[in-house]
Parts: sequence; structure tokens; C-alpha cells
Amino acid sequence: MELSNKAIVVTGASSGMGKSIVELFVKEGACVVAVARRAERLTALAEALAGEAGKIIPFVGDVSKKEDCEAMIDRCVSAFGKLDVLVNNAGVMDNMAAVGNFSDEKYDYVMGVNVYGPLAAMRKAVSVFRAQGNGGNIITVSSLGAQHPVAGVIYCAAKAAINAAVRHTAFNYAKEGIRCNAIAPGAVATEIGSAMGTPDMDGYGRIQPLVKLSPATGKGEDIASVALFLASDASGFVNGQIIGADGGWSAM
Repeated sequence: MELSNKAIVVTGASSGMGKSIVELFVKEGACVVAVARRAERLTALAEALAGEAGKIIPFVGDVSKKEDCEAMIDRCVSAFGKLDVLVNNAGVMDNMAAVGNFSDEKYDYVMGVNVYGPLAAMRKAVSVFRAQGNGGNIITVSSLGAQHPVAGVIYCAAKAAINAAVRHTAFNYAKEGIRCNAIAPGAVATEIGSAMGTPDMDGYGRIQPLVKLSPATGKGEDIASVALFLASDASGFVNGQIIGADGGWSAM
């Protein structure tokens, strides 16, 4: 088992890529604090994984809130005695609006979850890693949208910000053994699109020529396998990287 006895926090754990990551990590022996807003889904996930090699603790939290970002990591340390890996997976979609039409309300919501949440969690994780004194590992789920305009302007800007934060963190803490990498999925079958509400049809129409070039739609398991590599000791020399997992979409 590749993650035996590793203590890991995974956000956005109740569905999609986050759920797949938790499932794989627990099967690989990890002790996981699974974070999401929907308690009933976390409970069902914990029950489904009860017989696996690792352990799972459901944690109901909202990553756009500082107190939840800090409490989920404190919970990991109190339950498992340490934090080895933080996986920032929680994310929300905008409504596909181009810059001429985005709303301040949508900006605050998307940036709160997609940018502030990972940064607040990383801040807390780095403080724990430094106190522990034996390095640490941060994995953040970004998007092809940081590179190509395959969503609205807010979402794409948020993911570009995350890529910059990943590289910045990797460089600044590399000498202390703290690694920081990102996974950049392309089209993946999750609930994020259906949860965005009514799209801005002007913006949606503008990106359609690019969206139609996607060669494939991935599954949560496809992203989980990349996360497993990054969370394992096999990736020990990988730092500051944005790893594409998009079926070749980014090659266009």
C-alpha cells in the first residue's frame, strides 16, 4: 500500500474527483479527514469504506471560511497525530460569463471557494509542517481553465491564481522539505457543471469552439490516480509542477 499510515486532509470529498481520491487513498492505507459541506454524503462514504485498509473521518466544513480550513487540519492532527498531505480539491464553477458580464456576487463566491479556500488551508498546513519539522506535501486540483478559456472568466482567473500560488509555495518552502504541486484536469464527469445554475449564454456561446475540441471526458478515478502518485513517496522529487490530466486537450 502506497499511503500506509499517511495522515491526509481531502477537501471536496463528498462527490466527483474528491470522492474518488478519498476512496483510493483509504484503500491504499491512508488515514483521511474527508471534508465537504454535505454531511449525509460524508457519512455514506465513511460507511462504504469501513472495511478498507485505511481510516476515514468525516468533517463537515466550508473551505471559504477560515475557521473551517484551520479546524479540518487541527482535526487531522488531533486524530492521527500529524499531517502528511493536504489535498485541496473543493471547487465550484462560475456561470461561464465573459468579462463583460460577470457579477460581483459570483466573483465573491467562486474566488472564496477556489482561491481563498486553498490558500487558507495551505497557510495552516505549512505552519503545521514547519512545526513538525519533517517536510510536507500539498496537492491542489487546478484546471485546464488556467491555460485555456474553457469556462467563464472568474473560474479561469481563479485557477490561474492557484497555479501561481502552487509554484510560489513550492519555491519558498522547498528547502524545508515541503512540496506543492497541482493537477490540471480537463473535462471530467462530475457534478460541478450541473451545480453552477443557469449559464450566461453569451459567454457559453463564445467558448463553444474550444470546448468542442476536448478529445475525451475523464472520470474521477483518472484524477485520483494522479493524486495518488503525488501523495506517495514515489513523487518525492516532484515539486512546483502543474500536471495535466486532460486526455490531450491541453496539447491543442
